[in-house]
Order: sequence, then structure tokens, then C-alpha cells
Amino acid sequence: MPALRSLCLSHLDSAFHYRKKCQMFTNLIMLVAASLMGFSKMAGSFEMILLGRFLYGVGIGFSFNIHPQYVGEISPKKLRGFTNATVAVFLTLGKVSGQVMGLGEMLGSDFLWPLLLASSGLTAVVQLLTLPCFPDSPSYLLIQKGNEEAFMKAIKQLWGEGDHQAEIEDLKKEKSAVASTKSLRVLELMKARSFRWQLYVMITVMTTLQLCGINAIYFYSFEVFRTARFEEELVPYIALGVGMCECLSSILCSSLIERFGRKLLLWGGYAAMVLVLALLTLTLSLQHRFFWMHHFSVVLIFLFVLFYGIGPSGATIAVMVEIFNQTFRPSAFVIVGFINWMGLFLLGMIFPFIVEYLGPFCFLIFMGILTASGVFIFLFLPETKGKSIMEITAEFNKLNYGKKQVFPAENKVPRETVFCTRL
Repeated sequence: MPALRSLCLSHLDSAFHYRKKCQMFTNLIMLVAASLMGFSKMAGSFEMILLGRFLYGVGIGFSFNIHPQYVGEISPKKLRGFTNATVAVFLTLGKVSGQVMGLGEMLGSDFLWPLLLASSGLTAVVQLLTLPCFPDSPSYLLIQKGNEEAFMKAIKQLWGEGDHQAEIEDLKKEKSAVASTKSLRVLELMKARSFRWQLYVMITVMTTLQLCGINAIYFYSFEVFRTARFEEELVPYIALGVGMCECLSSILCSSLIERFGRKLLLWGGYAAMVLVLALLTLTLSLQHRFFWMHHFSVVLIFLFVLFYGIGPSGATIAVMVEIFNQTFRPSAFVIVGFINWMGLFLLGMIFPFIVEYLGPFCFLIFMGILTASGVFIFLFLPETKGKSIMEITAEFNKLNYGKKQVFPAENKVPRETVFCTRL
């Protein structure tokens, strides 16, 4: 359902025009979903749970597309990587919160489970009340609305009273560059030569995020913990520790991304994850021969989650926001959302069969994907740290048009040609 919703998002985004209203509309969907599931036990209706889950899928499809765009657009250039990485931080924080609330001592009981299902509506209430206090993104106000007064007001409200003239000039250059262009639909964007390599990069990093093995690691972790002879009642708490490790590593990524850049965190994270998967395949294969081997498997699971959080988890979102300009970003994120949710759906459907036939050697598939993606990112992704969208576009134009036909980063104002007809 989130995949289907992502495909339909571009039409709703055009109808509402800006991200803030779309996100507020999404909060209403989430509140309806939470209410349905919260009252399902009282009403004795299993269908209410199904409908609530369906609406959650709709809301998640919207949120994953809208929220990263808004966060990236309201950020100054020097903090853009940090704020984009916080998207991953709060995603993992949400997962950890769900694990904590789902414990038997909290809301994971036969009596309290409706409250557990409805608890996610609390964040929707908070955002619904606070989001109207925030302005629309400065780039939207300037480029799409053409309201320079509201643009300057939003700059001061979001970034303070400092000197932001350089970034203001960058946004005005972007406005002049796209002044004569129209927004492209998804299929039009996929056919456009000027965005060919941006799409290659986006599809690569998004596909790798889903097929890097993180979901397989979570799937295998329970078996590894049981094989390591942890008591059954302790396994949920150890799994919670894995989730907390991912959350803490995502926080670490947000502090490292502006120092080391996006490119290094991506291919470096892929390389570290390949090494850990190779060792994990070895330890899982030998755990029946050596009784102490499963303890190494537990350590490797935590290491894999750590490298995932430090590298691809936060850097992927930052790259996707930065390589497209204001006009074409919504359509690009429709593709992102579809790849994300469809990849998760297919992996959930196919992975159990892969495990059944390959066992621990299933990680070899993810190693191949990570290796290929790491090489691709190392060779073709330009570093986006500290660059304006026009500078990033100029870097990609070298790939899109070749070295002999490089489009300049700035859209020069065309000169008027005057023809004299006097004799």
C-alpha cells in the first residue's frame, strides 16, 4: 500500500502545492487509523484493524516522501547533511519506541494491545498542533510561489538574523535556472537526459538501502540469539539492544556527515558491511562445530547494524534530497517511495524462501549488491557536501552530457539579439 500511495503522491502534492499542508493532511489520516485500531477491541471488529493498517500504509507512503523534502529544503547549506540525517534518526527512534512499548511489561499484553496500536497517533497529534507554527520552505516560497517577502521572512525565522546572503544568491540562481522549465511527471523525468545520472544514483542508493541485508539481519538475529542459548524471555530485550544500536549509530552519522561527506559514508559503509557479512556467513556456517562461535555471530550482528546506521542509513536520504532541484524533487521522490516500499514488500515475500534454500549463504547475495553499489558510488557520485544545487547539477551534467557538452551551473540571462532593418 505505501508503494501504491507513493505513485499517487505527485498528483496530491500538486493539488496541495506545498509540503506542509500535505504533511498536515497525512496527520489526519494517521489519527483516523489510530482511532480505528484503538477502538477495534471495544467494537469487536477485526476489520477495523485491517482498515487502520491500510490507512497507516497510506500515511507512511505520504510521510516518507514529504518529510525528507521539507527537512532538506528548510536547512541552510552548512547543516543540510545533518538535518537530512536526522530523518534516519527519528525513523530508528520510532522503531525503538515501538519495541519498548511492545514489551510485555509495557503495552504488549492481551489487555493493552489496542493502546499499543493507537499510540502512534500521539506523534500525529503533536505534529498537527505544531506544524502550522513553521513556515513553508524558503526555496518553495521563492522558486514556486515567487513571493520574495515571504521568502526573506522564512529565512529569518528558520536561520536567524545572521548573514545568509550567499545562500540567498544560490537560491535566486536556482530560480533563474528553472524559470523557463516546467515540472516533470514521473515518466517525463525518467526520460529526461539532464537527470539520467541523478536517477541512476538515486535508484542505486535506494535499492541498496533495502537490499543491503539489514532486514535479513533482523530476521536472523532471533535465531542467532536463541542458538547462543539466551533465555527465551531475554531475546526481546537483546533485539531491543540491536534497535538501540541502530538509533545511536544514526545519531553518530548525523554528527559525522558534515565532516566526512556523503560519498565516503556511503561507499565506506558498504565496504564495512560487506566485510561483516562475510564474517557472519562464516560464523553461522561453523556455529554447529564450535559451541563458542555463536557469540561472535551476536557481536557481528551489532557491528553490521552499527555500520548501517553510521553510513547508508543517514547518507542515503541526504544524497537523494541534494541531487534534485526544487522543481523536479517531488517526482523524484515518487520514484524513491515506490522503490523503497516495493523493495521491502518483495524482500518480505521472497526472503523466507531464499533462507530455506541457502541458509546462512543467503548473505552472499547482499554482499554482491553492496559491492556493486559501493564501486558505482565511488566512481560516479560527486560529493555534495557544502555545494549548492547548481554546483551539484553542473557535476552531474558532466556525466549526463559528456565532457564536450557541459552545461554551466548557472543559467545565464540570454542576450537579446536586435536586427536592424534600416538601409
